[in-house]
Amino acid sequence: MTEGPATVIVIDDDPAVREALGSLLRSVGFDVKLLASVNDFFKSGRPKGPTCLVLDVRLPGQSGLEFQRELSRGSIHIPIIFITGHGDIPMSVQAMKGGAIEFLTKPFRDQDLLDAVHVGLARDRAWLENEAALATLRARFESLTPRERAVMALVVTGRLNKQIAADLGVSEITVKVHRSQVMQKMHAKSLPELARMADRLKLEPGKPQGS
Repeated sequence: MTEGPATVIVIDDDPAVREALGSLLRSVGFDVKLLASVNDFFKSGRPKGPTCLVLDVRLPGQSGLEFQRELSRGSIHIPIIFITGHGDIPMSVQAMKGGAIEFLTKPFRDQDLLDAVHVGLARDRAWLENEAALATLRARFESLTPRERAVMALVVTGRLNKQIAADLGVSEITVKVHRSQVMQKMHAKSLPELARMADRLKLEPGKPQGS
């Protein structure tokens, strides 16, 4: 997911503003996508690599703040930098509460925008890397058999092999074999590491998922 180039998407209905921002961002090496409306964004979709959105607050049709709420409801993660020529404190508070990186009032300094873009792309890069790592972890967990998942759910609670054997109604040798398979398939080098994996997977203690 993080292999694509970093992209800055500019959504502003003023062609002159779009081109000026595009020229600024390209001058420092960013890939830039210039759009006139929210609808254009949904038509083109989210780029695969790290992405940051420079978004005008006032747009025809759906406003920037409405768009921010829609992205949040749809669990579409993109860092947003708001720009506006008509900002006020309640508007900026609403934007920042919604998770915006910055709220810039026109005219703003070029460097302020570039600094905010760097922050946004760094956050998105970290988020994408985390999502990719989590997807790998989920795939490993899915490779476990139902019994191995049951053993893992109990192992990470700190229960001993003989206790797990009693819980599951199997022999202690069987538990040891399953435990070894779990460690191997999950690529876990230690019990604490396996416990951290279970925590990231939100595996409830003693309740194997998907079994």
